[in-house]
Amino acid sequence: MAKVAKDLNPGVQKMSLGQQQSARGVPCLRCKGTCSGFEPHPWRKICKSCKCSQEDHCLSSDLEDDRKIGRLLMDSKYSTLTARVKGGDGIRIYKRNRMIMTNPIATGKDPTFDTITYEWAPPGVTQKLGLQYMDLIPKEKQPVTGTEGAHYRRRQLMRQLPIYDQDPSRCRGLLENELKLMEEFVKQYKSEALGVGEVALPGQGGLPKEEGKQQEKPEGTETAAPTANGSIADPSKEYVCEFCKGAAPADSPVVYSDRAGYDKQWHPACFVCVKCAEPLVDLIYFWKDNAPWCGRHYCESMRPRCSGCDEIWKLRHKAIKQSHATGKYLSENS
Repeated sequence: MAKVAKDLNPGVQKMSLGQQQSARGVPCLRCKGTCSGFEPHPWRKICKSCKCSQEDHCLSSDLEDDRKIGRLLMDSKYSTLTARVKGGDGIRIYKRNRMIMTNPIATGKDPTFDTITYEWAPPGVTQKLGLQYMDLIPKEKQPVTGTEGAHYRRRQLMRQLPIYDQDPSRCRGLLENELKLMEEFVKQYKSEALGVGEVALPGQGGLPKEEGKQQEKPEGTETAAPTANGSIADPSKEYVCEFCKGAAPADSPVVYSDRAGYDKQWHPACFVCVKCAEPLVDLIYFWKDNAPWCGRHYCESMRPRCSGCDEIWKLRHKAIKQSHATGKYLSENS
């Protein structure tokens, strides 16, 4: 491999030899024991051993995920969901909201407790509303620690929000001018498209958090909260899901998108990417053409993605694109 790379220009060498070598040996969740452990391909985002993707090996840790989302949300209007890392030279980390439920179990003299931890829960809501939200998404996708739902969330973080779509330094072989173009692209989508969904009762989206935390009773009761414009929500109004067009009960949480406007709402299970129809992980979306997209498919709609290295390659120089398209410099088995 070193001999082949020697004949390449510096950009291609950086791409082929600079593949991250961490997390070797992590078993594949898809292969169920037949994979000997993750062995990174020199430039494809796959395992050389089983050919499965990185997300099938769940290579990232909670800390890495929180740092990645913190980087994505920093310098955007959602930076309040991040916190500055002490001594981190401006680095911010995602203030991921967890939810812990402790239920007593009657077993005799000594009480025991059944503890359920949700690795992510919608921020800014009461525990009651958070549990209602969880009950409205498929059980196999609920991010409960130690379950398939938690693994699903981790895989979706890698799949929907690739680190190399937001951090130019993680792209392979970009020249200096291309790095600047990538930085401008990231800055633009943070300003114009990036969003984080908000969970609230119908008609209560956009309330200040202090008021939103009181959202537990359906509209029409004596304590109905005011809407975002300060008026009392109309209890007779019918709310409809933007995706399935089904009714949204007044006492059941929905998801709002500030970029869509608070006259639109989605059932929790219906807040999905318009392209792949997968639930938007941690409610992070990109708004385009009057619909929410996941990060991966939004970026692909703006810049072609290389089928080899999985990176946005329109910004990259000609030799790298040629190697990906023809395999002349780097073959699948190299």
